[in-house]
Amino acid sequence: MRIHRPGRPEDLPEASVLRARWKAFAVALWDAQEEKERFRHGYWVDHGDGGSRLRYDDGACSRWAMVRADGGRAVLFGRDDSGSTGRYEPPIDLLAGAPDWVRHELRNDLPEQGRVECVYWFEGGSWHRAPYPADLDDDGLDCGVGHLTSRAHAVDALCARFEFDDDCEGAAQACERFIEHAERGTVTDAVVRSFADEVYRIQSQYELLWPRTPAPRQEADLAAMTALARQA
Repeated sequence: MRIHRPGRPEDLPEASVLRARWKAFAVALWDAQEEKERFRHGYWVDHGDGGSRLRYDDGACSRWAMVRADGGRAVLFGRDDSGSTGRYEPPIDLLAGAPDWVRHELRNDLPEQGRVECVYWFEGGSWHRAPYPADLDDDGLDCGVGHLTSRAHAVDALCARFEFDDDCEGAAQACERFIEHAERGTVTDAVVRSFADEVYRIQSQYELLWPRTPAPRQEADLAAMTALARQA
């Protein structure tokens, strides 16, 4: 098991690290067509209303957002079908003990995010959440964002998104280098190009997109990916 069920605040990495990994997925998996969609899937950065929100929607049962607030604070919230907080009786107050700024961020985002069944907030160098009943089975945190809680999990998940397996030479190393750069804030144009070239090489060598033919990233794609990586 990646993290506890239900999740605990100590299961999550520091907010800036979680954000860096999340954003690395948004950059690595950037898709020009998806950018045009009204109802999106995957990982992306939403700069609407002057704020910066990271979003993840698996297109089926998991939908999450992370909002960065002033002073290094952040809110992580969403839902996964594995969670049972929304069905628990009596209802759980997911904002019990939350400061006013958390409630403010959620009020601003609820029309976009929809139903929320899991809320964690980062303040003072650590994560917090409301108390849970002792018999609560799961809050959805593990299935929702457990793949971002460690670099190893993130590497495995990014490899899976590209359908890389253990036979794909250099795949895990390429994904780990890219995520490490994201964590360190050193994703440059050269880093993006190197990663994209390696993905194309592996997809071509192992015929991963068969019967389609893998295609290298276009200059417009690379420029957009680099610009996304540089955004605050």
